[in-house]
Amino acid sequence: MQWSSDRNEGVASHGIAVAILTGDREQQLAIQKRLKATRVARVIFSHLGFPLSTTDPIIRRIQEQHAQVVVIDLHAGSIQSALYAIELIQATTSDIAIFAVGPTNSAPIIIAAMQAGASEYVGRQSGIEDLLEAFTRFLVTRTKKYDARVFTVINAKGGTGATTVAVNTAMELQRNHGQTMLIDFAPIGHAVLHLNLQPRFGVVDALQNLHRMDATLLDGLMESADDGLHLLAGPAQPCATAATTAELARLFDLLLSQYRYVVVDCSSRIDNTTKLLADLSNKVLLVAQMDVVSLWSAGLICTFLQDAIRRDQLRLVLNRYKKMPGFSQRDVQNTTGSRGYVPGFHQGPHLCYGFAGVPAIGKVAEQDPLRRLNGL
Repeated sequence: MQWSSDRNEGVASHGIAVAILTGDREQQLAIQKRLKATRVARVIFSHLGFPLSTTDPIIRRIQEQHAQVVVIDLHAGSIQSALYAIELIQATTSDIAIFAVGPTNSAPIIIAAMQAGASEYVGRQSGIEDLLEAFTRFLVTRTKKYDARVFTVINAKGGTGATTVAVNTAMELQRNHGQTMLIDFAPIGHAVLHLNLQPRFGVVDALQNLHRMDATLLDGLMESADDGLHLLAGPAQPCATAATTAELARLFDLLLSQYRYVVVDCSSRIDNTTKLLADLSNKVLLVAQMDVVSLWSAGLICTFLQDAIRRDQLRLVLNRYKKMPGFSQRDVQNTTGSRGYVPGFHQGPHLCYGFAGVPAIGKVAEQDPLRRLNGL
């Protein structure tokens, strides 16, 4: 048997590390080509043949190369060997995902692969879209396992203060706990103005270079504020900064491996990227003010996000709160769709309500921002 690997020097952290096991040379080349086309995966080990035992050198090589995903080809003539390989890898490793590649017209083979321990089954003749979806699910699962926390801040309407809330929250998290970064996903990045920075790079550059992104390159794209807060700046010119699910999942997988807290400023951006960012977040803070138009917009945005996140992820933040004569707590709840109980209004910079039956938490005024956000 001959070992072969496709490793580029100096890019040990670029993309998802993938190992390939197959019994067919043509399939080996075809799978390598498909993986390269995804732009989120890199082949670190490829082998013709399958492991025969838990002590097989193939398994040791997969572990030594720090593979994150093993792609196993269920080729005619070697299906049983491939299924046994899935069982062996599943039994000997705890943090490696297994993708099976095989025919889609045989239900018994698909069922056998999943029962053996494969987390994904991808058709041999399908395009890269199916493979991208599998990698996206893998990355999203990884991000949810990190101890890091993500807070996304959205404006109910322009000028309600989402960027101010995002920047101040990020700065206080950095001062109190460290390892915090702010990422600006607004159509035009304004966070730099709050932090008095002049960035050379930002979100657009990160998304364009994900195929070669690692921790060193990511650090080079960041700007650092005086207190150590890191900023991945938004575009200086109007820009949609559209990203696919796989791209966002890959970016956040890297961010959450480097930082304890990630604050996302979406400002008034309301699109599919906003939904994807919300899905990756622990909490989504929807910033509104105490006026009818702002609260009405908040209700519409809540409806827009409801199919992307759980109801306990979303909170309404009333910024620059001032009680309006003739506008009661019930009016706020009816306008926004919030049915949370609020034990009276509180004077303070922010008030939070629950959405869709989730209890409100009252005034957001604790000194420690983490204690405040944990309360959210």
